[in-house]
Amino acid sequence: MHIERPDKKRKTPIVKQLTARGLALALCLSGSTGIALSQENTSFVDDFSTFDKSRWFASDGWVNGKWQNCTWSKRQVALSDGVLKLHFVKQPFKERDYSCGEVQSQKRYHYGTYEARIKTGSGVGLNGAFFTYIGKPQHDEIDFEVLLQDTSKITVNTFVAGKAKHGESIDVPGGTDGQFNDYAFVWEESRMRWYVNGKLAHEVSSDDLPANPQKIFVSIWGSDTMSEWLGTFKDPGAPVTLKVDRVAFTKLGEECQFPESVACGLD
Repeated sequence: MHIERPDKKRKTPIVKQLTARGLALALCLSGSTGIALSQENTSFVDDFSTFDKSRWFASDGWVNGKWQNCTWSKRQVALSDGVLKLHFVKQPFKERDYSCGEVQSQKRYHYGTYEARIKTGSGVGLNGAFFTYIGKPQHDEIDFEVLLQDTSKITVNTFVAGKAKHGESIDVPGGTDGQFNDYAFVWEESRMRWYVNGKLAHEVSSDDLPANPQKIFVSIWGSDTMSEWLGTFKDPGAPVTLKVDRVAFTKLGEECQFPESVACGLD
C-alpha cells in the first residue's frame, strides 16, 4: 500500500511505501525533514490548560493517502476549559469535502508509560486514535484505536517494520463515547501492557516489539473506501468530536506523576 506521509515543513507530500496492515492503516506522519528528529525522553503530564507549542503541533493541509476522506486542518483543533477537541466536520479543505483534526508531538519518546484520558464521538466510517508512530529507520507503531461505528470496544495493536502484531479488541464498559476513559500502555523492551481505566486489558511478552523512539499522536479521521474495517461511511450530519482531557508520558523507572497513573503500581 502506498501512503502519503508529508513532511510537516513541506507543502508537497513525501510518498512512502509501507507493508499493508490488512484492514488496518498507518494513521500518521513521519515528521521527517531530512534532519534527525530530536528525542525527548523527559516525563510530562499535559492537562491542556494551554496548547504547548513546544510539545505539540496540529497537522494541517494534507491527507495521508487516497483512502482518507478528510484533510488535516488546524482549524479542527481547539482548546476549551482544559480539554483538547479534535473535530471531523463537513467543511471542504483542499482536495477533500471534509476536514479533520490531529495533533502530534514535536519530539520522540521511548520506553515508558503512555497515558491519555479521552472521550470519543461516534460515526460510521470514522476512526479515533491515541498512538505512537515513527517511519524512520522503519515503521514502528503502538495503537489504541476506536472504530467509531462501535464505541463499545477499543482495539490495541503494534507494528514492527510495518507489520501488524499482537492485536486485540477490548470491551470498554459504558462505551468510549459515554464518558471520559483512561487509556494507557506500558512499553518495555520485551513486554507491552495495555490498560483501560486502570485495569490491565492486554499483555504481550515478546522479543518482536517496537524498538525505535516514536512520536505521540491523537487523531480523528474518516474514509470512504475502508468499509470492511470502518463500515460504509455515512455523513454524520454534524461535527464529530474526540475530546482529550490529559496526555502523559512517564519514563520507565521514574515515579508516577499523578494519582490515577498506572505507573504508580507497576512492577
